[in-house]
Formats: sequence, structure tokens, C-alpha cells
Amino acid sequence: MIKGFKDFIMRGNVIDLAVAVVIGGAFTALVNALVEAIINPIIALFWKADASGNIGIPVQGLYGEVIFPIGNLLTAVITFFAVAIVVYFVFVYPMNVFKERAAAKAGVSEEPELPTEQELLVQIRDLLEKQPRP
Repeated sequence: MIKGFKDFIMRGNVIDLAVAVVIGGAFTALVNALVEAIINPIIALFWKADASGNIGIPVQGLYGEVIFPIGNLLTAVITFFAVAIVVYFVFVYPMNVFKERAAAKAGVSEEPELPTEQELLVQIRDLLEKQPRP
């Protein structure tokens, strides 16, 4: 049982996942700081904040003005796209290029070349000709 656990832990997938979680946490803090320092003040230029500091669209209600706090939503959307873009261009794209180059050096083609439609029809015809007729 311990040998199986050791094999599981020593697989590259588990270690890669652990590294990704740690880097993801650190990167999330960086992106949140960027959004708080730059993006939120830009949003505040266009929408006013309520007494609690929420940025949103003011709407006149029955009992006074109500602010729909869209600042947090915009922050979450911007953070998501910022994280997704950086993860893609910093991790995914370079890794895909690296894997393609490694496969090219090893002489491994990504996809086997499939026969054309005409070649398939010829093969079917030949197989039908080989079958005994009643």
C-alpha cells in the first residue's frame, strides 16, 4: 500500500499540480493587487461609490438612491481574464511549443496520415472482389 502511494506521489502529474496550485495562489495575489491598485480606480472614474465603498450604478428607488455594486463583478471578470491570459501565454503555449519541438526531434508525427477517400474506396472494392460469390 505504501509503495502504491509512493508511486502515486512520484508521478509527474502530482508534482506539476502541486507547483501549479502554489504558483496560482501567488499569482492570484498579484492579480488582485493589480486590480485593486489600477483597475478599480479606473472604474471609479465612471461610477461613484456608495458609503461602503462599493462602486456601481446608482438607481433611484422608492426609499432613496440604490447602488448596484458592479465593481466587484467587474473586478472578478477582469481578474479571471487576466489570470487566464497569463496562464495561457506563460505556461500553456510555451509548454505546447516545447512538446511539439521535442516530438519533432524524436521523429514522432502528431497525427498519422489518413488514407484518402479514393484509397479507401479502392480497398473496399478489393475486399468485395475477394469475397466468394454464391
